[in-house]
This record gives sequence, C-alpha cells and structure tokens, in this order.
Amino acid sequence: MRYEGNIFRPPSEAYSLLVQVTVGCTHNKCTFCSMYKDKKFHIRKLEEVIEDLEWARRHYPRVERIFLCDGDALALSNNRLLPILKHIRENFPECQRVTVYGRATDALHKTDEELRELFEAGITMVYIGAESGSEKVLKDINKGETRQQLIDGVRKVEASGMKASVTFISGLAGKEGWREHAVETGKMISEMSPSYVALLTLMVDPSVPIAEEIRSGRLQLLSPEEVTAETLLMLENTEVTKECVFRSNHASNYLSLKGNLPEDKEAMMSLLREALSNHDMFKDERFRAL
Repeated sequence: MRYEGNIFRPPSEAYSLLVQVTVGCTHNKCTFCSMYKDKKFHIRKLEEVIEDLEWARRHYPRVERIFLCDGDALALSNNRLLPILKHIRENFPECQRVTVYGRATDALHKTDEELRELFEAGITMVYIGAESGSEKVLKDINKGETRQQLIDGVRKVEASGMKASVTFISGLAGKEGWREHAVETGKMISEMSPSYVALLTLMVDPSVPIAEEIRSGRLQLLSPEEVTAETLLMLENTEVTKECVFRSNHASNYLSLKGNLPEDKEAMMSLLREALSNHDMFKDERFRAL
C-alpha cells in the first residue's frame, strides 16, 4: 500500500484496510486540528487507488472492512467514487462495510439520489466532525460549516440509508463558553438524530492556532471535573427518539462512557454524577492521548 503523509482513521476502523483515495482535507482550517497541515488537498488517480486495492487483494486473504482515506473522501464526485466501490464489491466479496470521513457540506452538495447511489454501491457509514452545536463555537474554531448545515447534512446522510457517526469535542469552548457548548450540542444531537455519537476531549497540538489562544489566556482549558459537568449538561439536553449509539471512550477522555440513547441515558448520567464526587474515577493526565 502507498500512503502520502500521515494517515488518520476513526478508532472504530482499527482493523480496517486503509485506502487513500484523496489526500488531505478540503477545508483544513479548523483551529484545533493538526491532522492534515502537512498536506495540500488533492485527489489520487483512479489507477493508483485500483493498484493499491489489487495489492491488498494479493496480500490479505480476508478483508471485512475498508476505510477510504483521507479526511474528506465524500467530497469526491460519484463519478470518481463509484468505480472504486465497484472494484471493491467485485474483488472483496467478503467486505462487510466501506466507510469514509466527510463534511456535512459534502452531503449537502450531493443529491438524494447520489447519496442513495453511494449507499447501494457499498458505503455504509460516514464519519462527520460536528465538534459543537454552538454557532459561536463553530465560528471561533473556523469550522466552515454552520449549525444548520451540520444538522441538515447528517439528516441527509441518514435518509440515504447510510449511517452517520458524528464527533463532538468536550472542552472546546473553554471555561467561558462550556455551558452554551453543552446545551447546544445536546440540542444538535436531538435535532440531527445520528446513528452514532462520539465524544472526544480537547487535546491540543502546540502548532495549531487554538494553542496560541490557550497560551495567551483567551481560552482556558477545563479541568476533568468541568469536562464531566459539561458532558452531564449535554446529556441532560439530549432527547432522541431513534436509537443512537453513544461513546465517550476515546483515549483523550477522562471518563469512559458507553451506552445507547435514550435507554442508557440515565445510567450514563449517574456515572457522571458519581465521578463528580469521586475524582479517583478520572483517567490520569499521563494516560490521555490523541
């Protein structure tokens, strides 16, 4: 397999074949993110992608999952994605799922028919970074997408048959804005009704723009207790009717949460309240990682 630059994948794609179909991220301006700063977005040639898939077929007897990298593969037109998916379907019959990173605006730029076509061709899930439900926070981090665009994009993905796995970041608004961040994120989850929600906790690479905000004191990081209170407030404001798998068990998190909304909401909130009175439950800072 040939890769350009560092390769990133969601934690749940740990055992997937990683195939780079685009390089970098079309936006690449979020103030907290360092993932693709060493790359300029471009599209790999189809023949190169097919060669990599053929290499994988020769070397791996069984490939059940494939993740199409880089950070914004859904930005590809269907004319570019469908031949790749066709090759996967024909040459990896054992493959159970194909997934991609995407932006909500990628979904909005496609028609309902185009998204349905991708689902029928094999894409089962799109990972979308929403980061926050607060319009102010989205502007502050230079997300490049509005609150409503994020909601509409996730709804559109879900309506196509594909599942949306949406990521939010605890602590992103700092001490000054944590309440709004929590409340509006809970409301956003309720409105977009994704199949999966993943909650990370802010950890900052020294090279990214938000690091300067922290160094200057304009953004004050939350303590483990404050992150926990923020998560509790977020869940209090989350009301979903369709089952949503909720995970806050990333290496960056101080406390691990796993459950399904709405059925496990009260149990997860109880665990958060317990942690607020028993700080020994928090992960030591030394063991947190991006």
